[in-house]
Amino acid sequence: MLKVLGTSWPLLLGVMLLMVGNGVQGSLLGIRGSIEGFSTWEMSFVMSAYFLGFLGGSRLAPGMIRRVGHVRVFAALGSLISAVLVLYPVIPDVAAWTIMRVVIGFCFSGVYVTAESWLNNASANETRGQALSLYMIVQMIGIIASQALLNAGDPSGFLLFIIPSVLVSLAFTPILLAATPAPVFDTTQRLGFRRLFQVSPLGCAGMLMTGGVYSAMFGMASVWGMMEGLSVPQISIFIGAMYVGGLVLQYPIGWVSDRMDRRTVILLLSFAGAGSMFLAAAVDAGFVLLVALSLALGGIVNPLYSLLIAHTNDFLGKEEMAGASAGLLFLNGLGAIAGPLVTGWMMETIGPRGFFLFIGVLLGALGLYGLWRMTRRATPRGAPGFAPITPNASALAVEAVLDRPSEASAR
Repeated sequence: MLKVLGTSWPLLLGVMLLMVGNGVQGSLLGIRGSIEGFSTWEMSFVMSAYFLGFLGGSRLAPGMIRRVGHVRVFAALGSLISAVLVLYPVIPDVAAWTIMRVVIGFCFSGVYVTAESWLNNASANETRGQALSLYMIVQMIGIIASQALLNAGDPSGFLLFIIPSVLVSLAFTPILLAATPAPVFDTTQRLGFRRLFQVSPLGCAGMLMTGGVYSAMFGMASVWGMMEGLSVPQISIFIGAMYVGGLVLQYPIGWVSDRMDRRTVILLLSFAGAGSMFLAAAVDAGFVLLVALSLALGGIVNPLYSLLIAHTNDFLGKEEMAGASAGLLFLNGLGAIAGPLVTGWMMETIGPRGFFLFIGVLLGALGLYGLWRMTRRATPRGAPGFAPITPNASALAVEAVLDRPSEASAR
């Protein structure tokens, strides 16, 4: 892994700076929106717009890269991101913010595809697994660090919008100056949704629901925090705890899932998450308990994402896995668009506890559906193995990560 770090550090450093910049603006907007007097319902549209743009970028960015190349796409999208980040405080309007969030989501999706293809190309076959594991870890570290930056200035001013703009601009320097030639870009044909659902109904339904959970967690958490009356440092700790939980528990849960029926792990995690969310909605929890629940939620939802992909691959041949991953990520993106909208409506209707209730209902539904699916199909044999994947990764990185456990099982 040290060898991988020595050769790929420019790319990994750039990705970490990108994640810091993206994480800051994602949380900051919820806080600034409250200061500007935007309603919870209005902010739900703003937050949902990012996932709409991200889904669109995942579909269109590969074609752009093939037409004009990695460097031009990277530079163009990076310039747009930096520009939009400093425009937020200049144009405090819900419609303008919604449009800008679509642009930001689209651009970050394209940037991730570009960076991941470069990293994949820079790694040899024997080090690709370690490189992509480092990539996933760096993503999580970057987002965790971004929450600390929320305390570096006044959210009603300009500084906190300038910082992510600068970080994103700096992120392109090590990537574009890396002595690695731009790779030939290629994508895998998606597996048809009908075929995908026939292969794994739980995988399809689960990815749709976890998309809603993930976008609600990380899109509306800062909006919830302002409604709840938390301070900016408390909001940053609450959101950061979600990512810390995901980083810490991803590998242990994956290890367990490779040694038993993966569906059992999925439903246990789902029920545990639902129970913790219903508890948070039912009691007047102090801040320490809220942070503990946030750690638990992040430690549940992030591994669930990887588990559902692994569960689907348990029923596929290696040649179908890449196409299936692209289809699953598309379903996850559809769920992510709806997550902030439904959460915002519930918070507007019944108050801050709607944030926890929405997540709890989705996780509970996933657990019940997983329990029913276990009565319909036997445990698969010869599963390829769990691969830790973050919801921010594009289909390109997911396809590459999935090659590692598949190759291991083939040996």
